[in-house]
Amino acid sequence: MGHVEVGHLTYVLPDGRPLLNDVSFRIGEGVKAALVGPNGAGKTTLMRLVAQDLEPVEGSVASSGGLGVMRQFIGSIRDGRTVHDLLLSVAPGRVREAAGRLEAAELVMMEREDEKAQMRYAQAITDYTDAGGYDIEVLWDTCTVAALGVPYDRVKYREVNTLSGGEQKRLVLEALLRGPDQTLLLDEPDNYLDVPGKLWLEQALRETPKTVLLVSHDRQLLANAADRIVTVESGNIWIHGGGFADYAQARRERNERLDELRRRWDEEHAKLKRLVIMLKQKATYNDGMAPAYHAAQTRLRKFEEAGPPEVPPRDQLINMRLRGGRTGKRAIICEEFELTGLMRPFDLEIWYGERVAVLGSNGSGKSHFLRLLAGDEVRHTGTAKLGARVVPGHFAQTHSRPELLKRTPCEIVMTEHARLKNEAMKALSRYELAGPVAEQRFETLSGGQQARLQILLLELSGATLLLLDEPTDNLDLASAEALQEGLDAFAGTVVAVTHDRWFAADFDRYLIFGADGRVYEAPEPVWDEGRVVRER
Repeated sequence: MGHVEVGHLTYVLPDGRPLLNDVSFRIGEGVKAALVGPNGAGKTTLMRLVAQDLEPVEGSVASSGGLGVMRQFIGSIRDGRTVHDLLLSVAPGRVREAAGRLEAAELVMMEREDEKAQMRYAQAITDYTDAGGYDIEVLWDTCTVAALGVPYDRVKYREVNTLSGGEQKRLVLEALLRGPDQTLLLDEPDNYLDVPGKLWLEQALRETPKTVLLVSHDRQLLANAADRIVTVESGNIWIHGGGFADYAQARRERNERLDELRRRWDEEHAKLKRLVIMLKQKATYNDGMAPAYHAAQTRLRKFEEAGPPEVPPRDQLINMRLRGGRTGKRAIICEEFELTGLMRPFDLEIWYGERVAVLGSNGSGKSHFLRLLAGDEVRHTGTAKLGARVVPGHFAQTHSRPELLKRTPCEIVMTEHARLKNEAMKALSRYELAGPVAEQRFETLSGGQQARLQILLLELSGATLLLLDEPTDNLDLASAEALQEGLDAFAGTVVAVTHDRWFAADFDRYLIFGADGRVYEAPEPVWDEGRVVRER
């Protein structure tokens, strides 16, 4: 069994801003704890500190039972990385080290086969065996069959970027949940999973004896799987000992208590200051009042040194102004359309102003469909065309936007949309991206901040057709609600791929990519489409 313990942890961002201030908590053996809080509050940074990817300014982190880590963007990997590489990246450290030595020895053997190279290769095989490398490959076979429906030997050299986001997540989760590490850090493990996948994850988390600290914005998953809620807000941490069902009420009550404590502190502070001023005046003409004056001074100094109680965190104020514009009556027309090898041909008409949710299993072609409508090159037959005056704007599922890397939100808005700096900052402030965040590079933003910036760019682009691929996955609750309000006011057409049960409830039409390759419409969301494995 494992545990996680954080003691008096302080972390300061590279630009000098404090992010976490003297935070402490413990996750005991077998506990399933969810880490929640606003985007950018430090959830992923805290996970990286626990994983020892980052060093704190002060404080300590301890864990036991071996530490398995799923990072937020497992798909953000170099070109050519294989399924084997992905599985190895979440294997225990001793296996990764032995595999690295074996790979190096194999490269030497390809160049020369002298006795020294052969001895080195033989020793590398022995070390890999002793580290449990071949044993874990047997485990990986179980994982690839469960996640992809294909044995490990048949997919080990397949490039990871040929897997959907959900397939990548499910594969890593299978490896971690079945692996030897007894403490797991899962940063947004449900992102890109379809609803059957989320139900599987909920059950797996309930059943595993492992200790789990996870970050998720899926309220249903939190309610079904978490028995502790660890909140990161305003640099501090507080823990709700119950589940998510009564978390919102507990947070309101806590903030009300903090408000009351702060009010009382302010009243007492003002009272002590008045007392000191009064006694000082009396002491000027009555020497007998001097001891009382000095005692009051000491009391005030100690009171101020103890400091005020914690200030309740400020609620986020996000205002998305998605405008759109009038287009032709038919926004999207598909005739005998088929994504090669993924579906049967289908016809489709989407009319101006409609909200269409695209649902179905992972790997069924939903993201490819949106990419093609956005103008990307995707193999297909038949026709898919946009109506008159339809300007597509695409929200990418994996936040893969290489053109935004090494640029700050302020620079991006100014250069791509011809905005003056004060105009750019006003727009960014409506998305809670002003201040120091506006000067951070895109790749250093949290997943939720990147998502909000993408939505802002859609707003500024003048798009009349929004193609949203899992837009709520990285958004906190306040941001997701702001997006819903923005879409309600949007004068245009919306097509969204989603596995968010709450988000999908507001759509007009439901286009289902079925497990058998059939594409059909349903009057209500369909979440139970199974998956069909297709080797690509």
